[in-house]
Amino acid sequence: MLVLNNQPQAEIVIKRSRFISEMFAIPGTQEGARDFLRQRKEQWAGQGLTHLVHAFIVGPGANVLSCSDDGEPSGTAGRPVLEVLKGSGITNVMLTVARFFGGIKLGTGGLVKAYTESAQAVLALAETSELVPMVQFRITAPYSCHERIKLLLTSAGAAIGDINFGGNGVQFTGTMREEAYPAARQACLDTSRGQAELEICK
Repeated sequence: MLVLNNQPQAEIVIKRSRFISEMFAIPGTQEGARDFLRQRKEQWAGQGLTHLVHAFIVGPGANVLSCSDDGEPSGTAGRPVLEVLKGSGITNVMLTVARFFGGIKLGTGGLVKAYTESAQAVLALAETSELVPMVQFRITAPYSCHERIKLLLTSAGAAIGDINFGGNGVQFTGTMREEAYPAARQACLDTSRGQAELEICK
């Protein structure tokens, strides 16, 4: 699977109607996608928008999909956009097409063609990379192991978010590649002589 690295935008005009298409990397949950869509609708408010059609795909297996015609005739807008998005291999992504009506009706076939072309136009500008499964971790260890564990985590490519010093020792939280976690976990246990407590945060 792929993830989106930029925020492309494209615009086409068909029979005086403007179609502005955009792609966004979004949180990898359905709830996160819907929250993001609400924000986009608020940002377009008051700008003369006729329709804001969208489609999104989320999940590590691109297994959650959704789309909306937003008032266009059923099946003429959201579904064509989603079909283009499905063919991209990108997940955790939303594609929106904002339409500004130009006074000439396009008919159902014309709408399908217009929304398909809009989605294809913005997809052509997308920059992607491979999706890397990540885990969030929490490690609690004795103070004496602080520097050694910090070095181990850095060497494993972890992004350390916080380091907190409390009554039970020093606690590290952060993220790392899922495939690197088992070896890093064992190294932390070894360097702390089994005293480190490690867990993956859900």
